[in-house]
Amino acid sequence: MPVAIITGASKGLGRALAAALAGRGWDLVVDARSAGPLEEAARELRAAGQGAGRGQGAGRGAAARVVALPGDVADAGHRAALVAAAGELGGLDLLVNNASALGAEPLVRLADHPLDGLRAALEVNVVAPLGLVQEALPLLLMSSYLPSYEEFTGHPERAFRGGGDGNDEAYDSHPYTENARNAGSSDSPPYIGTDGAILNISSDAAVEACPTWGGYGAAKAALDQQSAVLAAEEPGLRVWWVDPGDMRTDLYAAAVPDDDASGRPLPGTVVPALLRLLDGAAPSGRYTAASVAATTGEVSVR
Repeated sequence: MPVAIITGASKGLGRALAAALAGRGWDLVVDARSAGPLEEAARELRAAGQGAGRGQGAGRGAAARVVALPGDVADAGHRAALVAAAGELGGLDLLVNNASALGAEPLVRLADHPLDGLRAALEVNVVAPLGLVQEALPLLLMSSYLPSYEEFTGHPERAFRGGGDGNDEAYDSHPYTENARNAGSSDSPPYIGTDGAILNISSDAAVEACPTWGGYGAAKAALDQQSAVLAAEEPGLRVWWVDPGDMRTDLYAAAVPDDDASGRPLPGTVVPALLRLLDGAAPSGRYTAASVAATTGEVSVR
């Protein structure tokens, strides 16, 4: 089974993405700062993984494993423990840097922004993701996840691995399938010949001048630039930095407590776009979830 590390997975987008991957049979290492909410999320993820083992989702015949490690991604020892846990599960195919810090709650103008808060935001949003990448890079470079035909097409009745059915040009010509053929396998296993992926969750605040969002936006802008350089330096990896768009999350409520967020989409609505990047082996680059969701055919950098 493929393995993912997802930070900030006790709620919001991290939890929603983790649930989707568990339902496909992925093994997961998840983290959050609070042990109670994280363990609650882990129970939900294990239940979803049991469903995958019974033939639902990815239908790989074995229940997904979930390792929950509470801690702070700003702590180097915790980051090392997350990567070590992934190694014990068999490797690492996807690293999701989702954990975030605002720097000030509620948000304030830059003139009033606490500098210690800005340092904390940079530590969580920029330094910690790079620290995890550095720790995880050897495992990511050994990754070779091949999506099943079910995952690629969304047709569970045609789920199998290998060279497609001979009548699906998209699957037959897909990079994963080509790599499988190049490895000399007509019935390829789940792991053939592609390196891992890094998904960094960004924000529109990284590219827009939004009053009171300056500290958080600066941290996310730094994450975007860091992601772009990483993609240039590690062409064997797929590096995506994604603006998920408006969401109804605890983070937003803490940022703007007086705003009515009831009309904002739930995090689960963003997950299909993230899965599409993964399934389509989209090229490294910055994406918005809205643009990925609206695209027909091959996903390309906007």
